[in-house]
Amino acid sequence: MASTSIGRSVRLFRAARREPVDPAGFYSLLAADSVHQLSRFTTLAGSLVLDVGGGPGYFRSAFQQAGAHYVWVEPDISELSAGGIVEPGRVLGSALDMPFATASVDICYSSNVLEHVPDPWRMCEEMVRVTRPGGVIFLSFTNWLSPWGGHETAPWHYLGGHRAARRYERRTGTPPKNRYGSSLFAVSVADALAWAHGHHGIDVVAAMPRYLPAWTRPILRVPGVREVVTWNLAMVFRRR
Repeated sequence: MASTSIGRSVRLFRAARREPVDPAGFYSLLAADSVHQLSRFTTLAGSLVLDVGGGPGYFRSAFQQAGAHYVWVEPDISELSAGGIVEPGRVLGSALDMPFATASVDICYSSNVLEHVPDPWRMCEEMVRVTRPGGVIFLSFTNWLSPWGGHETAPWHYLGGHRAARRYERRTGTPPKNRYGSSLFAVSVADALAWAHGHHGIDVVAAMPRYLPAWTRPILRVPGVREVVTWNLAMVFRRR
C-alpha cells in the first residue's frame, strides 16, 4: 500500500475501528504496512527484530516473510498466548525493563504500546538501549487527543479519561479493557517529538502521521492541530 494513497488510509482506519472485534484482521494489515514502511529506512532481510509489546505475535509472519529474525516481548501472559502462536521467540517481560542485552538487536519496533505504559519515556530509553549503534528504532502510538485516543471509550475521553471509563461501564455493563490511569495514559505528539529531538543517543530519521498519506507530514509542525489530526504518530530513529 503506497504511503501516499488515500485508499491505504481508509483501509487502516476501518481496520482500526474494528480492532476490538477483529484484532487479527487489524494487526495483520498493520504488520504488512509496517514492513513496507520500515523497508524504506533499513534492510529487514537477515536483521534481528525485537517487537516491544508484541502481544500474541500478530506481526511475526509479516517480518519473517521479509526475511527478518523476529522475537517479541510482552508483559501479559494472557496476551502472549492469545493468538495460539507457540513458535520460539516469545519472551515474557516488561517494556520498562527488557530482558535483553544492550546493543543486541538490529531493529527495535513497537506499535500502539507507548500509550499503555505508565512511564513512556523509560520504555523509549529501553528501546534505544537494546538497539545496536547504526540500528533502527520504529515507534508508533495513538496520541491522547486524537479521536481514538480513549480507545474503546472514545470520543468521550475528551471530557476526561475517568469520566469516559465510567460512561463506558454504565453503557456496556463491563469496564473498558483500557482503563485510564492504569492501562491507558495520555501521551502527546508534542512530548514525543520533544523527547526524540532532545535525545543525544539517536538521530530522528522521520516522523509522520502513521495512518495518513505522506503529504500530511507538515501537520506535525502545527501545535494543537497535530494533536487531533495526527491520530497515530510514527517515528523512526537511528541509534548513534
